[in-house]
Amino acid sequence: MKSDGPLGPRPRIRPDEFRLLRDLINDFAGLYFDDSSAYAFDRRLGERLASLKLDGFDEYYKYLRFHSRSWAEIESAVEALTVKETYFFRQEYQLRAFRDELLPKLAAEHAVDRRLRVWSAGCATGEEVYTIAMLIDESELFEGWDVRVIGSDISKKSAASARRGVYSGASFRTTPPHTRAKYFEDREDGSHVVDRIKRLCHFGQLNLLDASKATMVGKVDVVFCRNVLIYFDARSRRRVIDTMYERLLPGGYLLLGHSESLLNVSTAFELVHLEEDLVYRKPPTRGPSPRGS
Repeated sequence: MKSDGPLGPRPRIRPDEFRLLRDLINDFAGLYFDDSSAYAFDRRLGERLASLKLDGFDEYYKYLRFHSRSWAEIESAVEALTVKETYFFRQEYQLRAFRDELLPKLAAEHAVDRRLRVWSAGCATGEEVYTIAMLIDESELFEGWDVRVIGSDISKKSAASARRGVYSGASFRTTPPHTRAKYFEDREDGSHVVDRIKRLCHFGQLNLLDASKATMVGKVDVVFCRNVLIYFDARSRRRVIDTMYERLLPGGYLLLGHSESLLNVSTAFELVHLEEDLVYRKPPTRGPSPRGS
């Protein structure tokens, strides 16, 4: 069966080809796709077939398995299949809890070393990372501190866009006007994050299943992993949460999306009740925390 594309008819994906490609993507990135995703695979990966001048999805599967550039191409496939919808100040109630309750706790706990690390795992195009940095700046609790907000995403393209820090339109759908005026400079190509906020933020590509590469993040005080776990299967969720537990300092916090929890995933964390949210905490240990880089 074939469908019409801009360059003429192209092969449609067969059920067996869809299952092979789905399993390959799952092994690489932990992403789960049910049978209803076959259309998305056909449409989005069909563009990859055209780009590589391949005659069918069976050839594409072989390319992903055996070609010398298979690693780069599987990243392109994941790029094509993943959703990158985000905006500044998303899930505002949770951000208020972070600003009003967690930041004062962290400021008090680390008043001696004056060092703060926050990791946004699955940061897409960076809006969450810059939002976190703005909240830290507005709190005025960390002036003169060594502050770093790290953003990672499996998409190299998204990480590059985040690093650039230029936004427009829907990214500002819930941004208060005074905040936009304070932290952005409008130019011809869009609204640029101001330099003093950009200096706090660092971005990189990271597959969350790659625990060894995640060590590059260092030890952190807070992990934001919001609306990311919903795309993983159960096995991959456990692997990702284990990595985050390892990256967190004792007493550090994990913030998930409003529809996500660690039920049937991990019992290693404590559940902490805040005024506006429930968050998870890595149990603290006695004595000073080991604050690695």
